[in-house]
Amino acid sequence: MDAHTPRDQLSTDTHLTRPGRRLGAWLVVEGVLLALLGVAAIVLPIVAGLAVAVLLGWLLLAAGIVGLVATVSGRDRASMGWALLSAAIAIATGAVLLWNPWTGLVTLTLVLTAYFIVDGLTTIILAIAHRRRFGAGRWEWMLVNGLVDLVLAGIIVAGLPGTLTWVLGLIVGIDMIVGGAALVAMGAAARTHTT
Repeated sequence: MDAHTPRDQLSTDTHLTRPGRRLGAWLVVEGVLLALLGVAAIVLPIVAGLAVAVLLGWLLLAAGIVGLVATVSGRDRASMGWALLSAAIAIATGAVLLWNPWTGLVTLTLVLTAYFIVDGLTTIILAIAHRRRFGAGRWEWMLVNGLVDLVLAGIIVAGLPGTLTWVLGLIVGIDMIVGGAALVAMGAAARTHTT
């Protein structure tokens, strides 16, 4: 113990490390579980893709119902038409995803492919436009990001129609593994930082 450190500060510091270690442990547990679910999604990509479609269906259906109730019970009549339309679209989309998740899976995969194409092209354009501002070694990462998006879109398109059923589950699985690894790293850092 340092002669200049008050006793109250030492007890407070010790007290703060216990919750930090506990939080770190829970982050590691959450990360491992998320990574295991990611592996399961990669092993069973069709099941994972269908689960995403069904989950999104329920979320849209619930959001549409809440929006409908809020609109009908609200006092703002000026925007009621647009709010009702928005709620109706959410309810209809959610119902379609729940009624036929295979169609939802195909649609979500096509939307994901379109996103990769648009995001890839805009990221490449942005990287080229800003290469002087970012300098060497920085703008290239944006360029690589855009190229990876285009390669992913190309893989999906090249494998059509077969990729429509499994690619969404694969991408969700990869994302879950990366997210799980990040949580494990944060938890391990929290546990070592607080000791």
